[in-house]
Amino acid sequence: MLEKLIEVKKMNAYVLLSLVDASEREILNEFLDMPEVEDAHILFGEWDLILKIKGENPDAIATFVMDKVRKRDGVELTSTLIVAK
Repeated sequence: MLEKLIEVKKMNAYVLLSLVDASEREILNEFLDMPEVEDAHILFGEWDLILKIKGENPDAIATFVMDKVRKRDGVELTSTLIVAK
């Protein structure tokens, strides 16, 4: 009963990725299969991909980015933007 009264808010963040020697489509599809990723797109310009992710708190977002995004072969550089409002 109490769970219904308390709405759990998740944080949103955007992660920009620069790739090297990797297939954008392959990596895009891999990330889209992860539950933390709400949306993802291939970009033109300085960055190659953008991920919209969700997490319970800043630590959950940091853990996802460090353990799953940055360690993925082909990911050279990331920039994480946490949504304020």
